[in-house]
Amino acid sequence: MTEAAIRVHGIEKSYQDLQVLRGVDFEVEQGTVFALLGSNGAGKTTLVRILSTLSTADAGTASVGGFDVASEPLRVRESISLTGQFAAVDEILTGRENLALVARLRHLPDPGAVADALLTRFQLTDAGERRAGTYSGGMRRRLDIAMSLVGDPEVIFLDEPTTGLDPEARIEVWRAIKELTGKGTTVLLTTQYLDEAEQLADRIATLRSGRIIANGTLAELKQLLPAAKVEYVEKQPTLEEIFLALVGPSASEERNAA
Repeated sequence: MTEAAIRVHGIEKSYQDLQVLRGVDFEVEQGTVFALLGSNGAGKTTLVRILSTLSTADAGTASVGGFDVASEPLRVRESISLTGQFAAVDEILTGRENLALVARLRHLPDPGAVADALLTRFQLTDAGERRAGTYSGGMRRRLDIAMSLVGDPEVIFLDEPTTGLDPEARIEVWRAIKELTGKGTTVLLTTQYLDEAEQLADRIATLRSGRIIANGTLAELKQLLPAAKVEYVEKQPTLEEIFLALVGPSASEERNAA
């Protein structure tokens, strides 16, 4: 059995009279993407804040990378990285300078080499000497995720990473997330987008009113509803497919070169 990278048992959290989390339980295996679905106010961000040691639970236990978030917060922080809903890049610095700065803050040897490697990994080398303020939304988010990977954290929390991005930029970020797990990183992804969970997640959990109401693989979750009997169906293209067909397959490359 693969050791769980994240364990959550009975987590509860309230703010005065508002009970946000009501006994949350789940585990995330190493090297997988775990998607946490839920509408606004469901408790997704509150749970991420607890797991990343930015907030404390009222009850229950949780561990990340084998370390208890309540009693070993420093060890947890050493093994994780957190990317919020808005890219936390310095727009005055270049992409390379942003990465090198984080490497210096983490006391890594040769920050320049670390920056160059991540620029290559996230296909940002050509834009590395440009100010981050000139980047497109997708490029800025990819840089943000690259900054989160400085120091090779075992677990990365992505809290609604594609909020506000256009379809092309979302696909760029999806590609980056898939590469993370290909390298063995564990990803806990919160999202409101069902197609995002379908594309990326090994397991999907739905959080509603502070409780997990479903948890499983996509195939397992599909078994919750009876299959519909269809005699004939003509597949219509999605709006996203139409959009990408209209703008062309090289749109992302053109934006990067702009």
